[in-house]
Amino acid sequence: MNTIMIVEDEDAISRVLAAYIRKAGFDCSIYRNGREAIEAFDAATPTLVILDVMLPGMNGWEILNHIRYKSACPVIMLTARGDVSDRILGLNEGADDYMTKPFEPEEVVARIHAVLRRPPRSLVSSEQVTFGSIRIDFKSHTVYLNGASLSITPRDLSLLMFLAEHPNQIFYREQLIDKVWGMDYEGSDRAVDLAIKRLRKLLLHWPPEEGEIRTLRGTGYMLYANTQ
Repeated sequence: MNTIMIVEDEDAISRVLAAYIRKAGFDCSIYRNGREAIEAFDAATPTLVILDVMLPGMNGWEILNHIRYKSACPVIMLTARGDVSDRILGLNEGADDYMTKPFEPEEVVARIHAVLRRPPRSLVSSEQVTFGSIRIDFKSHTVYLNGASLSITPRDLSLLMFLAEHPNQIFYREQLIDKVWGMDYEGSDRAVDLAIKRLRKLLLHWPPEEGEIRTLRGTGYMLYANTQ
């Protein structure tokens, strides 16, 4: 049976979530601090983790980093803060989705189903990837072109990092919004086109024989990379 791990120190929230998740047919376990959650995760990797940001002793970002170091297990972050910068940070750190309190338990269940329908997350085998003269450091969130670091906004960087994790794969605009910016994103899919335009300008001196961001008319985008 699919097991959902809830890491939440507020008893009322965790109990309600667990009740709805079990009603949806999942097994469910609750942990109220980071240390317990990490020990349980290491002992038996769950199907998905629902992870609160504000926890006693160890915050959600630290737990997320531990999970991503060893596993592609899907993670949905919960927080009382709704800042765009927080959502971008969560997605850049490897979260699969992000929900702001208060929320409806039914929506959490819907997001669980949505995340589990996605293709498995691609874990890079190292902390960085290199395609010719471009190097993307996933840990420091830095992009280098010909040895010089590039200045990229967090939102555009999250898009580039996702494409770099999945080179030579095609993604629709709607898929990129869902996978990169999350279901909480409010705006037009035109934002993807504008982000791609800005990234291409930054990568203008990346030799096309090494790679490029390609538009597939009527389909979407992909990061073409010469991996030979």
